[in-house]
Parts: sequence; C-alpha cells; structure tokens
Amino acid sequence: MMWFGAPALAGLCCLTLAGAAAAESLTGKAAAKLMYPAEGSAVEMQSQEGLSAQDTAALTLVGTGQPYYGAIAISPAEGLMVEATVASVNYHDTDAAQAAALKGCEAKRKGAVACQVVALIRPEGWEARDLQLSADATAALKAHYAAPGALAISASTGLFGLAKGDAAGDAAVKACEDKAKAGDCTVVIAD
Repeated sequence: MMWFGAPALAGLCCLTLAGAAAAESLTGKAAAKLMYPAEGSAVEMQSQEGLSAQDTAALTLVGTGQPYYGAIAISPAEGLMVEATVASVNYHDTDAAQAAALKGCEAKRKGAVACQVVALIRPEGWEARDLQLSADATAALKAHYAAPGALAISASTGLFGLAKGDAAGDAAVKACEDKAKAGDCTVVIAD
C-alpha cells in the first residue's frame, strides 16, 4: 500500500506545499520518537515592519490554523489583504516553506518593494531535530507506517510516499516522485 502527501490548506490568499530531507534514513521507531504531534502549530513573527498590531494578530491567528512547517510572505508596499500575500505550508522544514512563499509572493507582487517573509509556522514547542516531517507526513507515519516499510520525502515540494513490503524503499521513492515530479525524493525512514 502506498500513501502520498496531500494538500491541507485554508487561510490567506494563496497556499502552497513543500519540504526538506534528512541526510540518512532512520528506523520507524527512531523517527517516531523525533516527531511532534501532527496537529498544533505555532507562529513565529519574523518582521513586523509595516504591519499593524491588527495585521500581526491576523497572521498569527491564520498561521496557527495551518499545518507545519510553513511561512507567510507579503509584499510590504501592498499591505496584507492582497493576492501577493502567500502562505506556503506542509513542508518538511521552514527553509523550503520560505523559498516557496517568497517565490509565490514575487510572482504576484505589484508593489516596488521585494516580498519578505513575515512569519514562520512550526509545531508547538519546536526545537531543531535530526528529522522533521510535514504535518501530513507525520500523521501518515504515526497511522500507517509498519516494518518492513519506508517513507520518502521531497525536499522541494513537501510531498511524500509511504510504502510497505520487501521493496519499500524503491516503492516509497516512486510514490513520492509520482506526486512531486521534482526529482528529489529520498528515503528518510526505512526498516
């Protein structure tokens, strides 16, 4: 059986998905110990230049309802409630989410000032760990992973593939690539 990462989006004008990979694979048991709960996001404001207290409160409210890891980018010259405000969520780390949010914002920006990331979305109580997975990949790991099995992730899209059985590593990469089409799917969990 194979599982794929799927969009889980709501909130601001535009949302995208993405992620990052770990260097070596871990066992399912070791990976499970590193995971945060699949639900429960916290927002860390990065820049409040040009944002009112009301804007900051709105971004925090919307961001806490999004799956981690994510980022929100705005076009400072245009304000918050415009098409160029982009939240990219459900990545495997905030670096990939920031890149996607900035790319989406720049594509829609009409103002003269470059887009900037104003908020990061991480799991509640976040601290750096050896393996980070998107909220959807975390939920799939907890609900569906069993040895022999493997989970592969796409660093650039946040999508993933989960497979069971003897050739789980290859099947997980294939499942991930079938959805991501990014050429960067790698196995991060394998038994």
